[in-house]
Amino acid sequence: MDKEYSNGEITIKWQPKKCVHAAVCVGTLPKVYNPKASPWIAIENATTEELKAQISKCPSGALSYYEQ
Repeated sequence: MDKEYSNGEITIKWQPKKCVHAAVCVGTLPKVYNPKASPWIAIENATTEELKAQISKCPSGALSYYEQ
């Protein structure tokens, strides 16, 4: 099941079936991505620009975003 997380400026879409668990997201923005938390994405812990930069590095495309 795909999930979406929004900060009012952008919405992050996470597609778990695409995820290869490379942990680029966790390593880049650990205050946002915490696999032990629920929900595991705390979008409010980074700026929109930081989120966009990190999402562009997702190797599997499991993370994407669209702007509001």
